[in-house]
Parts: sequence; C-alpha cells; structure tokens
Amino acid sequence: MKSRLFAGAAVLALMSGAAYAQDLKFPIGEGAFNWQSLADFDAKYNLEGQKITVLGPWLGPDQELVSSVIAYFEQATGADVEYIGAEGFEQQVVIDAEAGSPPDVGVFPQPGLLMGMAAKGQVLPMTQEVVDWTKENYAAGQSWVDLVSNDTGTFGFFYKVDVKSLVWYNPENFEDAGYAVPATMEELKALTDQIVADGGVPWCIGLGSGGATGWPATDWVEDMMLRTTTPENYDKWVSNEMPFNDPIVVAAIEEFGAFARNDAYVAGGAGAVASTDFRDSPKGLFTSPPQCYMHRQASFIPSFFPEGTVIGEDADFFYFPAYADKDLGAPVLGAGTVFGLMKESEAGRAFIEYLSTPIAHEIWMAQTGFLTPHKGVNVDLYGDPTLKKMGDILLGATTFRFDGSDLMPGGVGAGVFWTGMVDYTGGKSAQEVADSIQGTWDSLK
Repeated sequence: MKSRLFAGAAVLALMSGAAYAQDLKFPIGEGAFNWQSLADFDAKYNLEGQKITVLGPWLGPDQELVSSVIAYFEQATGADVEYIGAEGFEQQVVIDAEAGSPPDVGVFPQPGLLMGMAAKGQVLPMTQEVVDWTKENYAAGQSWVDLVSNDTGTFGFFYKVDVKSLVWYNPENFEDAGYAVPATMEELKALTDQIVADGGVPWCIGLGSGGATGWPATDWVEDMMLRTTTPENYDKWVSNEMPFNDPIVVAAIEEFGAFARNDAYVAGGAGAVASTDFRDSPKGLFTSPPQCYMHRQASFIPSFFPEGTVIGEDADFFYFPAYADKDLGAPVLGAGTVFGLMKESEAGRAFIEYLSTPIAHEIWMAQTGFLTPHKGVNVDLYGDPTLKKMGDILLGATTFRFDGSDLMPGGVGAGVFWTGMVDYTGGKSAQEVADSIQGTWDSLK
C-alpha cells in the first residue's frame, strides 16, 4: 500500500518539487532538490513492516535535523526508523555491542572507534557497490574509503563532515592594507613577511583550552604534515608505523614553529601563544588597529567571534594553502561522522544506500550546519554562503585526512601531543618534544 500511495507523491514531487516536503510538513520549499533520486529510491524498495534503530551522537537541534533526513527515507520505503541520540555515544555503543544488543546502525563521531569495533566483528563491512560509489562520487573518494578500511574490508560510510584547513581574516583590514588572499603556502609566507614589514602582526594563535590546552597546535602540525609529505606518510605517522620522532614529523612541527615561535609573527609574541585561550585568540582580527591579520582555525570558530559579526563581511576565510612546489595536491584536514552497519538487515543496507543519494545530503544542506564531499549535490542549496564556500573547499580536495590526534591512542593524541606542543612553543626543540612523545607511545604498546 505504501508503494502505491508514495508513487503518486513521487510523480507530484517531480512535477512541483515540493510534494514530499508538504506531506511531511517540512517547509524546505520547491528549490532545485534532486527529487528524482528519491523517486528512484522509492521505486526500488518496499520495506513496510521493517524497523531499524540508529544510535548517534546528535542531540537537540542536530537531532531534529537528522530526523528530517530520516523522514524522507521512511516515506520512500515504508520502513520505521528510530533515531536515538546519546550524549555518551562512544561508551553507549560499546556497552550495547558487548551486551549483544547493538543498534542496527551506529553514527560514529570518528573512525577510530568504528574500526576498533569492526576488528571485533561488531561492525559489518560495506558492500562493494557502496565502496565503489564512494570512490567515484565523493571528492577525494579514495581518502574516505581508506579511513574506514583494513585488510578485511571497508566498514563505514561518511556523512556530514567538517573542515579544519581554514584561515580566518577581516576583509576590511586586508582591503585597507592592500593585501590579497594567498593561493599557495609560498604566498602565505610572503604575506606574513609583508605584514611585518608594514608594521603589523600577521597571526593570532592561542593554545589555551583548560585541561585540553595545546590541542590547536596539533591541528597546525597535522595540516603541515599534509603539506610537506605524502598522505601515506601521514597515515603511517598516525598509526605510529612512522615514529613520532621521524625527521619528517620533526620538520612538520618546525613548520608550525616558523609561525608560532617568531615574536614578530604572533600577537603578544611567541611567549603568549600557550597562555592565550583559543576562544579569545581570534578577537585580535576585530580590533582597531588590528592586533593581527590572520587566524588559522576550524569551521566552528565564528562561535567565538564578537557578537554581531557577519561572516562574509566582517570576517571571512580562505583555504590554508598547499605548497606550489611540492606537488601534493590540495589536501584538506577535517573531521566528520561515519555510519556503520551493526546488524544485517535489508532496511539497514537500504538506509546506507539512501545516504548516498543527493537528496539525503541536500535536505540537511538546505538547513544549517552540514558539509558534504558529495559531487552530485546542488551546491546552491547550502543554507548560507559560508557553508557553500566551505563545501567548495571540500569538493576541491585531492586528499582528505581525519584529525590525526583523534586517531592516536588517548594518552598520545589527547595527552602528550597536547602538552608537547605547549613545551615546544615554550622553547623546547621539536626533536626533544618528538622524542618524548614517541617515548610515551612506546610505553603504551
């Protein structure tokens, strides 16, 4: 019965573009959504009477947003999907799996936990069709597959990602000084020197974050690894196949130090880097005269800009560029959520397939807080120009890598890597810091 009723809605959707939204009382309007992808999905599946549970980390507004995506799957297939948001997802999913009652689908905030559970047989491999689709249809598709693969298979599907390789600036300050947005790392370093020559301070950098002080520097080092060596070496570093004190890693730390340990380059001098709270560090962009001209930080940082700041006018961002002379493409550092199938079922497999359709991305894109590397979506549907611009950076990526510190053992990635970067900005050598971090890693094996 569902299929017959919904077939009529599919025809209307293709005619008006809004029938699905009206049926669901979800006012995203007609727009240029890929309704055909949903109609095709409807024609393929009839899952009446089947129910699946999806356990994930999204609560509050994000839970409402993911529920709006799920609602279209339910209407297209007749399946019943129960989304459960868990504040302590990482603990809850392990408890449920160990108890023999996992959800049908888990939404993992990072791939490390998913792959660890896959190694225990608690997450099922994706079909080859899903793997091939990802390689073909996601920008830097092989990178996404590699992040959730081992010798036995590929175990996840990425959906909703974040970008960290961003430099924030005040367009008015750039315009007043006659500065252009740099397109390469060579140009970025030249601009840094030009700002100093003009009597200004190029960068605001702050590592303070309470008990997590030091983490912003790990993002710098990860971005520098991707800009000075191959993605394969990055992966070896993250897994410790390449020791933390390898010359390649030491050189990447020193690339960060070239910015952070130069008194002339940093607001307050190098000595203020570790003690400046990361939430306060971008405020120098908005003073008059500016205390700094640039701030490297992830897509979330506007939450800590002065109240009333308009992105695109009072503040903007550009891609943290790669070296022109190193032939490493356009790497992007980021994070994201990855869906894993934890029980075998037709509805569960269909739900993963649904997440590959353009409409499953466009529904959330048209609202807020969503980025995707899906090359088949209509990018004009992004809810605001800032997200669209970040989405363009994702689509232009030749390599995507996940935040390395999040993939390392907790005692390293959320421990001595943080404190080591504080020690480094305080004056210790990169080699000394890297040796110490590797010593801790060795003790954890």
